[in-house]
Amino acid sequence: MSDTRRILLAALAEGPVSGPELAERLGVSRAAVWKHVESLRDDGFGVESTDEGYVVTDVPEYGGPAIEYGLAVDYDVEFHETLTSTNDRARELASEGASDVVVVAREQSASRGRKDREWSSPDGGVWMSVLVRPDEPPAFAPLFTLAMAVAVCDAAREAGVDASIKWPNDVIVSRPPQRTTSDGSSDSGESDVVPASEVSGGPSAEADASNTEQLPHPYRKLCGILTEMEGEADRVSWMVIGAGINVNVDPQTLPEGATSVAAEASAVERRVFVQRVLERFDELRTDLDGVLPAWRERADTLGRRVRVHTAGGVVEGDAVDVEHPGTLVVRTDEGETRVHAGDCEHLRPTTEERR
Repeated sequence: MSDTRRILLAALAEGPVSGPELAERLGVSRAAVWKHVESLRDDGFGVESTDEGYVVTDVPEYGGPAIEYGLAVDYDVEFHETLTSTNDRARELASEGASDVVVVAREQSASRGRKDREWSSPDGGVWMSVLVRPDEPPAFAPLFTLAMAVAVCDAAREAGVDASIKWPNDVIVSRPPQRTTSDGSSDSGESDVVPASEVSGGPSAEADASNTEQLPHPYRKLCGILTEMEGEADRVSWMVIGAGINVNVDPQTLPEGATSVAAEASAVERRVFVQRVLERFDELRTDLDGVLPAWRERADTLGRRVRVHTAGGVVEGDAVDVEHPGTLVVRTDEGETRVHAGDCEHLRPTTEERR
């Protein structure tokens, strides 16, 4: 978006503003102001001319200008009706030297998660990637991923969803483990072992030895995050943090184990939801010391029995902490093990469970 359009949207967001004042702010003629206002109307904005000046009466539900209207942080928004992947487009922009850009698509045709897992991205969700160039070493990269998880979690909570975070970066809606007993009733006993496979495309959870019935997922996945970066040994060149969030996605179209903001609470204005995510993420990316404390407060994983599949094998024990820059500390029978990356399953709650 051009600087002129950004200044125009910022001025209109403050309230009624006269044509002469707009012309002065934009450094253009009154006729040019009228053309810019007409362009906004073409984009779906309702703009009325009153005695006090121009007033915005209606804002589109979604789109680049809609997201930038009232956005309290300085990001350019590049909006597409359809993309194969917002991360792919953000990487292209990175190669062109861009920074502080948010790529948003109404829908994606070839989105992916970790390990190239497929991710359904229909209209109704929020599919976006943030391109930044932090002056930090590559070792700090996980903090930006955790910051995005916190930002999405907070936006979901603001929308009325009881969201939390599964290590390292899945935003979920947790539920107590349940099993089907021999008489067909439901039992939510806290002592049952409930393994959980990855929600996105994973197999159903298996029952424990005392029960041959299948058990449901102990959580429903709301958002997945994928971070990609390029850099040197001591400095990040660019970083792309992609978030796929089930916002207003029809619950009937969601895969097993997934949920949406609309399913958990009610439909929301996506432009406002994106604004809240970006504003919270920007707050955290400029205060990296605050990321881990914020993540811990929203964590569903800490205090749980977990099984983590890593490149070096399986680690099973109690998740007791997360350390800089996002390392999970697991207390096993052999002592504490620190896990830097892996697929985490939630098993039975421990006596120290925080939720």
